[in-house]
Amino acid sequence: MFVVATMAVASPQIVRAAAVDDAVAELQHDWEVIRYQTPAAEREKRFEALAAKARKISESQPGRAEPLVWEGIIVSSWAGEKGGLGALGLVKQAKALYESAIAINGDVLDGSAYNSLGVLYYKVPGWPVGFGDKAKAKELLQKALVLNPKGIDPNFFYGEYLLETKQPEQAVAYFERAMQAPARAGRQISDAGRREEARVLLEKAKAK
Repeated sequence: MFVVATMAVASPQIVRAAAVDDAVAELQHDWEVIRYQTPAAEREKRFEALAAKARKISESQPGRAEPLVWEGIIVSSWAGEKGGLGALGLVKQAKALYESAIAINGDVLDGSAYNSLGVLYYKVPGWPVGFGDKAKAKELLQKALVLNPKGIDPNFFYGEYLLETKQPEQAVAYFERAMQAPARAGRQISDAGRREEARVLLEKAKAK
């Protein structure tokens, strides 16, 4: 009896998809190391360098939403470290990246594009300085929650939004959900950091 061994040959599309997944996972890991394990004085330059790396990945993978979301997250983080009006150009760049990702697939990465764009809308100043809009922020953050109701990030940021819009009593439940959210594979550093941030804001909300 002869046993015929068959070997599955991956299609070019599958190979490309795997390459995108690997590249995005690397960006995620680099981001969380900078965000949670790098001294504050070094973060701005590190995020700037990582943003350049993310740009190359996005450009090499047209039509894929995941790299655009992560490029936006990195550029947003760079803007946060830069601070002041000098960061406004970066924030607008991040906004455009999230919008491009949503145009391709708004549901990608469990609604991370909606969540991240919503964060910008409540953190950025409103007109005439910036594009901030609390109502738009709420709409986007709630979309993210519908897509990922148990996720650590959508619960954390909706809680933060409620706290910043003077609704601390409502914020408590979302911070508690963020702290109890399921662990994400390969995201241990980020999960630990976000839970600590949720704990701090939970205490702040309860004290109001």
